[in-house]
Amino acid sequence: MTDTAQAFAPGNISGVFKIIAHDDPAQMHSLGLGYTVREGVTATVRESAGHGTHVLFNGEAIDFPTVIGLASRLVPDAELTIDLHTTLPLSSGFGLSGASALAAGFAIDRLLELGHSRHELAMFAHVVEVEQLTGLGDVCAQYHGGCLVKLRQGNPLAAEALSVDDGVALHYRYFSQIRTRDILADPIRRQAINHAADEALTELGKLASQANVDMATTIDISRRFAQDSGLLAHEEVIKSIAEVEAAGGAASMIMLGNAVYSTLPFTGSSPTALSTRAVEYI
Repeated sequence: MTDTAQAFAPGNISGVFKIIAHDDPAQMHSLGLGYTVREGVTATVRESAGHGTHVLFNGEAIDFPTVIGLASRLVPDAELTIDLHTTLPLSSGFGLSGASALAAGFAIDRLLELGHSRHELAMFAHVVEVEQLTGLGDVCAQYHGGCLVKLRQGNPLAAEALSVDDGVALHYRYFSQIRTRDILADPIRRQAINHAADEALTELGKLASQANVDMATTIDISRRFAQDSGLLAHEEVIKSIAEVEAAGGAASMIMLGNAVYSTLPFTGSSPTALSTRAVEYI
């Protein structure tokens, strides 16, 4: 047994989501569209006997119920230090709760030689996300990697890759956070989101059978969903999307955060890229 173990999980941009409600957290999930990016979360885990389990986020102690819940599910009496590092902003739509739980779970499994499969570890992370109301579909994307559509209800880890070129440039800007749990707990907002998602899913289903899919096409579908669902309301997000569209690009809102992703750089944006790298031990 080693002293430390590490794993990486990519950040995920969600462009479209439909909430599939279920009393069983293992059956509650989302359908929709997402893109994993080259940046993500690296989790370093070590034992900390006598000190309980605690989490550091970029070097600072943090109350992170999703990660603690994952550790407790894997090892009920665990006493671990879970050190998370990322360049992506928390609570801005990059799925960092899912990425953190997933990377931590893989690292814990290796450190303690628990022997769980990749699928089992991903399901543990998904269930904890649902229980904590921090996400419904990011873990699925991070488990597979790439530009993905989820069209099959009843399997939280089922996804199909769209034929968008790996490494295609994306640009993003974060303005402020949206608490995922506030959206997921509001039945009126959930109804509006799902109605808009049904139309988007019909379009995404057509793309799944195409040999070549342009990134801009997927973002245009996301853009219509963001507006039709009522989620596109932040003034700066709306202005940034308009700026990109005026320059001939495609842009939309990152779900769920007051943030923008686009095919072109825009005022205050940072570069990233689509990546097919999935969760892995490092």
